[in-house]
Amino acid sequence: MTADGRDSILVRGVSAHGRHGVLPHEKQYPQPFVVDADLELDLRWAGATDALADSVSYAVVAEQIRARLTGASVDLIERLADLIARDCLAQELVEAVTVTVHKPAAPVGLEFGDVAVRVRRGQARLAVVALGGNLPGPAGGPKHTLASAALDLSALPASELLGVSPLVRSAAMTAPGDDEPQPDYLNAVAVLRTDLHPRTLLAHLHRIEADHGRVRERSWGPRTLDLDLIDVRALGAPRLESAGALRLPHPGAGERDFVLQPWAGVDPAGAAQFRAELAGEQGVEAPTAPALADGPPWPRAVRRWVRVVARERAPGGAP
Repeated sequence: MTADGRDSILVRGVSAHGRHGVLPHEKQYPQPFVVDADLELDLRWAGATDALADSVSYAVVAEQIRARLTGASVDLIERLADLIARDCLAQELVEAVTVTVHKPAAPVGLEFGDVAVRVRRGQARLAVVALGGNLPGPAGGPKHTLASAALDLSALPASELLGVSPLVRSAAMTAPGDDEPQPDYLNAVAVLRTDLHPRTLLAHLHRIEADHGRVRERSWGPRTLDLDLIDVRALGAPRLESAGALRLPHPGAGERDFVLQPWAGVDPAGAAQFRAELAGEQGVEAPTAPALADGPPWPRAVRRWVRVVARERAPGGAP
């Protein structure tokens, strides 16, 4: 477990000889290297199911580390640590990793105990979350409920709230044959940068809904708060198509103006990319709905996050 209470798998003391260094003899003669890798991931599912598919094989991780140590030469152990971290993050369930590369035979020129480099890398995926509600809850009316939920999103572990859209107002969607009138919804979209695996993030969203009085009595019924995980992807990489039973992007998101319009308001590049992908997959453009009416202004506590998110590529290229 990490210092902040997150679950982890520790793979320590993986040793092998490799030709890494800037000096000519380091390129010619193998030297010893030792690597520690601390992988952060949510182990609740593995604890419940007893299934390896819900965890990460430390044997696979150890072999990947050994392959990097004995493989292509690099000049700096900083680079070696970064490559090993990327290998670990290529496993979908790993949320973040701390890699320490020890070089006990480093050419320091005097007696020393150890030379090591430690790096920490996270998935830093972008997650798009739709917020909606049309009933008062513990925090007050829908505007204050959505504001309270946005503040909760800003406090999620291993995550950063990058921006939220302005509020919009939409007519309630009802199930076929359900003629019971409902109040209009207030809707918004939030964009987060997060290391959390999508199913872990979704579990947090369900907790936030419950904290705000969400009761799942009937489909398409009125609700105090609805938080939908719409899309998750790494910068410069394809989106995740699924995460266990979770389907991504959210089914039907491309047909919902109360998702697309506020998404374009906070993350125009991401929303445009989503629409383009949808057109390519289905052969038709996502429907262009009439513009939704503006909602009320956000309460003051949330206004600092009302901004347009700029999508940038992660530093570095492919390993």
